[in-house]
Amino acid sequence: MVGSASSNALTVDYWLCHADDTVGIALEPLPSGREVSLGGRRVILRDAIPAGHKFALLDHSVGEAVVRYGEAIGLVTVAVQAGQHVHSHNLVTALVGERRYDPAASPDSSVEGRPLGQWLGYRRADGRYATRNDIWLLPTVGCVAPLVETVAREAQVRHEGKVDAIVGFGHPHGCSQLGDDLAGTRAALAALCDNPNAGGVVLIGLGCESNQLDDLVARVPERSRCKVRIMRAQDPGDEKARAMALVDGLVEEISGLQRESAPAAALTVGLKCGGSDAFSGLTANPLLGRFSDRVAASGGRLVLTEIPEIFGAEDSLLARADSSAVFDAAGALLNRFKRYFLDQGQPVSENPSPGNIAGGITTLEEKSLGAVQKAGKAPLVDVVDYGGTASRAGLTLLEAPGNDAVSSTALAAAGATMILFTTGRGTPLGFPVPTVKVASNSALARSKADWIDFDAGRALTEGAEAVSAEFADYLMDIASGRTTAAERSGQRVISLWKRGVTL
Repeated sequence: MVGSASSNALTVDYWLCHADDTVGIALEPLPSGREVSLGGRRVILRDAIPAGHKFALLDHSVGEAVVRYGEAIGLVTVAVQAGQHVHSHNLVTALVGERRYDPAASPDSSVEGRPLGQWLGYRRADGRYATRNDIWLLPTVGCVAPLVETVAREAQVRHEGKVDAIVGFGHPHGCSQLGDDLAGTRAALAALCDNPNAGGVVLIGLGCESNQLDDLVARVPERSRCKVRIMRAQDPGDEKARAMALVDGLVEEISGLQRESAPAAALTVGLKCGGSDAFSGLTANPLLGRFSDRVAASGGRLVLTEIPEIFGAEDSLLARADSSAVFDAAGALLNRFKRYFLDQGQPVSENPSPGNIAGGITTLEEKSLGAVQKAGKAPLVDVVDYGGTASRAGLTLLEAPGNDAVSSTALAAAGATMILFTTGRGTPLGFPVPTVKVASNSALARSKADWIDFDAGRALTEGAEAVSAEFADYLMDIASGRTTAAERSGQRVISLWKRGVTL
């Protein structure tokens, strides 16, 4: 299993993630010559170690595995002595491609965590609860994306305070697409229409596009079709006035809805990380993991995606599958995604990003082992394709890439009514549902207070349990209507996964 950082291992300037680790992590820049005592070992640093980076706690021979989080994160390319800097100059991935997944002898699917209390949500006619009472405008095709965004901006001013928000989500797709690629665009948009946070949806088409309105509406689940209004811009009349009239009607229908007490089991939480650094796996992702355990213990739903950022940490995740069918489906999805890379002539380990590397992450295994901690120990109960919906209590694995906007949009399409987004480098971007930015380090939280909602770096100095309790209370406030930084700044977008030929 992936080890999480423990406050028992905390020293002033450096950290040990797991008792079996062969590297320590610098919390602050450490000078060459500094004596370090960690994990029962005393070493003299042979190199200056940047904050967030790794140093060897023992000697490693060429080809020997480096261990972090209690798991191998790659192989050294040259002999490494205790005290030396361990990073991209002397450590490489061991990932090669598709692999066979064998079930654990005894699956680890236990739920840990104290159940959450009540929150205040909007109850929809189908019995689901929403964290927001929004109206969303969605284009079937990029040709009418500017129209959608313009109408939404003007409608937001016109109806300020009557609903939580009126937002237009432009995208460039919907035409010149074929087969599965077009089907993916249609599935994602239809699933967005089904999200409970959208109290009303205006679907605007051009008229001549591949992604025809009637075909798209047919993909919207029956329970949500009553809230969808449609319009073709090429039909006679002023398209802007017609779209505004549809918004006006939806505002009249849903503006009187009030929040009411809702159980934690009604939450669907999307889990995401972007711009990770070496602290993400120490502070922010484990913080999300502890909250995820509480959501699972409450009977709520969790959604994990970014499939390429599971490569190298598959075993710890698959060990939590609650059935052989789920285990097989998850393994097949992982291998299918690896084949997607290989068929394009790309290695499966083409990650971490330059920003990740600058922050101290060296290999994809290291990044993945930190990333999967977001899901805590919740049982893996389902696997769904891109554009699919999470419907079971527990953890659902969702097909989508690591790209922030694409994967976060997929989470909203899967039914997430709140997204928890950890970051060590920072990003202002938000998505259709409330997107809570969680900084892995306090320096980022201070420097980008207009981006960041919660400082997980405090766990290093205040203790994980105290910060986790505060975080859970904060998130229940967000679910109940407290706005996020991205909502306040108007940073809400979608991005669809384009995989096929463009005509």
